[in-house]
Amino acid sequence: MRFYRDFTDRAQIDREYDAASAVPESAAVIERWRAESARVRSELPAQLGVRFGPTREEYLDFFPSSPGAPLHLFFHGGYWRRFSAADFSFVAESLVRAGIAVAVVNYALCPEVGIDEIVREARAAVAWAFREARALGCDPERITVSGHSAGGHLVAMLAITDWPGRYGLPPDVLKAGLALSGLFDLRPFPFSFLQPWLQLDCAQVVRNSPLFQLSDRLVPIVCAVGGAESAEFKRQSQDFVAACTMRGLPAEYVEVAGAHHFSVLDALVDPQTALHARLLRLAREPAKALAGQSAAT
Repeated sequence: MRFYRDFTDRAQIDREYDAASAVPESAAVIERWRAESARVRSELPAQLGVRFGPTREEYLDFFPSSPGAPLHLFFHGGYWRRFSAADFSFVAESLVRAGIAVAVVNYALCPEVGIDEIVREARAAVAWAFREARALGCDPERITVSGHSAGGHLVAMLAITDWPGRYGLPPDVLKAGLALSGLFDLRPFPFSFLQPWLQLDCAQVVRNSPLFQLSDRLVPIVCAVGGAESAEFKRQSQDFVAACTMRGLPAEYVEVAGAHHFSVLDALVDPQTALHARLLRLAREPAKALAGQSAAT
């Protein structure tokens, strides 16, 4: 009996997707992120807990930069069931110092809500950011997004959103996205350790898998993954980019040599890395984000 693809039991799927168990130092990394985030909130000007929707968890932490700056929204990971915006303030520091305003977006978690609701909240955050950009001192024509793990999934769901049809916004309200260790095919998860939290059925899997929701339009997207991540994490990004490329849609695969599921996020915010340089280009000049780039970094 096959559970999914060539996997014959849950243990095989869990080995591919239980990133925390695969990285012994993951708990220490997360505590470091939290400590760095607290420091960033104490050192950088910020508007914390800014509401973008009516529910309790619909808020963001906004870190301003220079007047007219690009605005970059970051969506955290945690398999849709862990963490909050406060754990990821550290993402803002290097971007703000480079002249880019940052909003670290919070959202409700499973099982209190389902993934449908989390996607709705992510879209609501982007719609709010576009409408409020000038009031925030930002350029509404340079709004970009990134996200890690489950946040990478949200980036892809944002990239395929019908903004005119759903929100009455311009089709290019988002200019580009970077999905880091993203999840684009949710079919494994009903058979995994995550199902008690996610409670996915077949319809939810299809509806919330960007791989199966592609149309003729996509926000330009970079899909990056750590070179030391599992085969399935790599396949997720590779399959999504391949499906986009077959349709002539703007997507690119990037593999970060030696990085695991947690250190790849460190690479994103480290000013010394090529991945961080890519993020800066994407935020400053999103029209050039995918132009002439290699498939690895």
